[in-house]
Amino acid sequence: MSVEVATEAADAPRIIRRHLPGVEGIWVFVAADMTVFGILFACFMAGRRGNPALFEQSRHELNPDFGGVNTLILLTSSWFVVMALAAVRASRFRTAQHWLGGVFLCGVAFMISKAIEYTHKLTAGITLLTNDFYMYYFTMTGILLMHVVAGNVVLAVMWMKARARTFDPANPTALECGATYWHMVDLLWIMLFPLLYLMR
Repeated sequence: MSVEVATEAADAPRIIRRHLPGVEGIWVFVAADMTVFGILFACFMAGRRGNPALFEQSRHELNPDFGGVNTLILLTSSWFVVMALAAVRASRFRTAQHWLGGVFLCGVAFMISKAIEYTHKLTAGITLLTNDFYMYYFTMTGILLMHVVAGNVVLAVMWMKARARTFDPANPTALECGATYWHMVDLLWIMLFPLLYLMR
């Protein structure tokens, strides 16, 4: 989507095109997804206010090292996405393949990390039904994990498109949509990490 802005030049008006990455649909999806998570965050905070001792005790049972590693993984992956998009715009498709491969591996690393963390909790007898805190923990992180899985499927498609050189360097809309989605996932985790692991 682009917005045309007329500016006065020396002799005639000049049109500047401001480009919003991707298509309108991806931004509608992002807005809807963020709204759903916003509601979950608000419900979590309401639950915490209703039973602060339980939520604080449960928070201490989480390992913030997992949260920190996952944050580093997703921040790194977002940087890789930016580099991949820049490479495609410069018609450096092989370089874009490498960056997209790096994003994919970051997604796999996040999934492995969450699988290990979930296994630790389930082995200790902690489940979605343990208490309200863990209901929100498993629900919100589980939904985010599904987003990462879906994102990795999209990344695999983007990698194949880069390999086939089917992107238009002047307007790589598909990759812009994928990048926007991935940045949204990163942003959601950046909000989830302190909410679940750090907030006292």
